[in-house]
Amino acid sequence: MAPVAPRSGDAIFANVERVNAELFTLTYGAIVRQLLTDLEEVEEVNKQLDQMGYNIGIRLIDEFLAKSNVSRCVDFKETAEVIAKVGFKMFLGVTASVTNWDADGTCCSIVLEDNPLVDFVELPDTCQGLYYCNILSGVIRGALEMVSMKTEVTWLRDMLRGDDAFELQVKLLKQVPEEYPYKDDE
Repeated sequence: MAPVAPRSGDAIFANVERVNAELFTLTYGAIVRQLLTDLEEVEEVNKQLDQMGYNIGIRLIDEFLAKSNVSRCVDFKETAEVIAKVGFKMFLGVTASVTNWDADGTCCSIVLEDNPLVDFVELPDTCQGLYYCNILSGVIRGALEMVSMKTEVTWLRDMLRGDDAFELQVKLLKQVPEEYPYKDDE
């Protein structure tokens, strides 16, 4: 029997149950607004959004692996491509590109030309330090940690701050060896 080929992000996106995009965008905006009201400090909101994303990412990876039929990636480069081409398409309906690799193949940029989270958003002057989409960096970090990759994810460019695209830098800190909870002889 031939191995199952991985499905493309477009094919998965076409078959995934979706919510109304505007409702999703407005709900996310309401969450960010409430965090700004409750926490008052923009840096604390950035940390909270990252933590929320991390918690989502450690759970989202199971759905991603179950629905995408993606086999184990051979290296970090392949992992980044799968995130950009399949993951972003599957969950947000957009495709990202992977650029700016370092010589070691352990650091790259994921660039989004379009981001549905920022529809209807304009940051006031009091929120200039806010990384509005910081939840995405947490999602990536959490999902990769669940597949044994300890990473650091930071924003380099943000269209809400006047840049021409959304750019996340993903840096592989270490590949964590998988540990099994039992030994074969038990």
